[in-house]
Amino acid sequence: MPPLSDAISGVYETHMSVADLPRSIAFYREALGLTLAREIPARGVAFFWVGGPQQGMLGLWQGGSGPLRMTGHFAFRTARDAVLTAPATFSTLGLAPLGFHGEPITEAVVIGWMPAVTVYLKDPDGHSIEFLHLLSDPPDEAFGIGPWSAWLAHRKAHPA
Repeated sequence: MPPLSDAISGVYETHMSVADLPRSIAFYREALGLTLAREIPARGVAFFWVGGPQQGMLGLWQGGSGPLRMTGHFAFRTARDAVLTAPATFSTLGLAPLGFHGEPITEAVVIGWMPAVTVYLKDPDGHSIEFLHLLSDPPDEAFGIGPWSAWLAHRKAHPA
C-alpha cells in the first residue's frame, strides 16, 4: 500500500481562533478580498473560500468557540506577480508588509532553499499570513533568505 502522503495533494482548510469575529471577517473580506462562504453567529464561526468555492477554506472561530486558542501561521499559494506587488498593495491598504523574520519590507523576500518568493503580514489577532509563490529556479541554499532584487542578481551571477 502506498504511503498516505502520496494521496495528499494540498491543504484544503485551516482554522484559527480570533478575538473579535466581526473585525476578522472585515479584514479577510475587505483587506484580503476573500469570499465569505458562511457565518454561523450562534457558534461564533465564519468560513471563507480560498481560491474559489470548494477549492480551500479558512475557518475563523471567536475566541474560546474553537477547539484551541492559539495564534498560528498559514501560507496562501499565490501568483508570482501578486507576491511581488504585495508590499506596495499592503502599504496602500494600511497594512504592514513583513519579511521572513517579521521585519518591515518594501519588496518581496526569497527563501533560497525552496526557492519561493514570499511576503508576510499579521492579521488583527497576530496570526502570521504568508503569500507564497514557488519559483521554478533550482533551489539555492547558499542564497539564504533575502530580497527579490538580491535573488535576481544572485541568479544572474550564479546561473544554474
